[in-house]
Amino acid sequence: MSVTEQKRAWVLNRVLAGEWTQGEAAASLGLSARQVRRLRAAYAEEGVAALIHGNRGRQPAHTLAASVRERVVELATGKYAGFNHQHLTEKLAEEGLGLGRTTVRRIRVAAGVSSPRPRRAPIHRTRRERRPQAGMLLQADGSRHRWLGPDGPYLTLIGGIDDATGEVPWALFREQEDAQGDLEWLQHVVHTHGVPIALYVDRHGIFHRSPRERWTIDEELVGGPRPTPFGRVLAELQITCIPALSPQAKGRVERLWGTLQDRLVSELRLAGARTLAEANRVLWAWLPTFNARFTVPAAQPGTAYRPLPPGFVPEQVFCFKYTRAVAADNTVQFAGQALQLQPDAVRVSYAQARGEVHERLDSSVAVYHQGRCLVATPAPLRAPTLRARRGPRVAPPQPAAPPPVALPPPPAVPARPRKPAADHPWRRYPATQKNGQTA
Repeated sequence: MSVTEQKRAWVLNRVLAGEWTQGEAAASLGLSARQVRRLRAAYAEEGVAALIHGNRGRQPAHTLAASVRERVVELATGKYAGFNHQHLTEKLAEEGLGLGRTTVRRIRVAAGVSSPRPRRAPIHRTRRERRPQAGMLLQADGSRHRWLGPDGPYLTLIGGIDDATGEVPWALFREQEDAQGDLEWLQHVVHTHGVPIALYVDRHGIFHRSPRERWTIDEELVGGPRPTPFGRVLAELQITCIPALSPQAKGRVERLWGTLQDRLVSELRLAGARTLAEANRVLWAWLPTFNARFTVPAAQPGTAYRPLPPGFVPEQVFCFKYTRAVAADNTVQFAGQALQLQPDAVRVSYAQARGEVHERLDSSVAVYHQGRCLVATPAPLRAPTLRARRGPRVAPPQPAAPPPVALPPPPAVPARPRKPAADHPWRRYPATQKNGQTA
């Protein structure tokens, strides 16, 4: 008897003994009074057998015959051995066995025949709560797409979304995703909104060094790899960089690209944008409308964007920095050009010093030494460079070479005889010793 049947027998015994009423029994069993009367009458007449369900021990009407199960196992281990569950189900249908995939799988598992291609176990996923305040987390990414229509070129939209509000603080089009585009985006966000607390990005080489990349000697000396130019900017601004392990982890910005690839493409087509500059103008004019439509209020009022520190110089942070050694003539080589360092009140000569070349986002170049910006001008060009700029050099005319003079052939030298001479040392030995034998 099951637990439910045992409980019913216990309650009915109390009713038959006069200890409980039928109403109390009905409330205890969760049945109606009429059903309790029927159970009491059957229990008094048949005993415990009246409480057992009538289908107990019967085969269900839709049960597969043992012969069908044996046939499925026979085909799964013989003719169709190595087929996965779905493929085997389709082949069984061709054999006249119209079974479902779940039924076929259940039969194979019961027979100990597993699928050669097991499925990955499902992972329980839950929605991540938004950050409570704006500026606590920005999800940044780039989307390569034909934004100007199916006949237009591929462009990359670089942007991000606030995790708390869904606002797009700024975005821009680039020909491809590069470090300069990401720096321009971050610089605009910092100037218009402030410094965010954290940035959620993928594992692109712009943000992180590849673990397979070998360290330089300087990195081995300091005990770790140097950050990328973008990573160095995040470190100087004290922005936490969170790498995503999968696209689903930063699903908010991924869903943003899906929305923009639908709406923004239509807006660009409606505005007649055909070039990169026109696409950026349309994008920047349309972003306020997009934010007004899709932005949601944050859970907490206020903002977590931090203000810029006093004395902050954007040109010294949002740039590309390269270490260079100063030559003996106070010049620094960068990008195939020489920069002449001028003397100042601190040092007359910077020869053999190590400076830092800053390549700014507007393509200008500055040289720094211990945090001070040095006066640098284009160095005078060297003679080989000046000669190369004048064009190919023309060789002076040379006098005509005299005609060749026919020389008489050299005298013939008689060939030396191949046989040894009569006085050759080899002939001094007896014939018996020549062949390695003794007389």
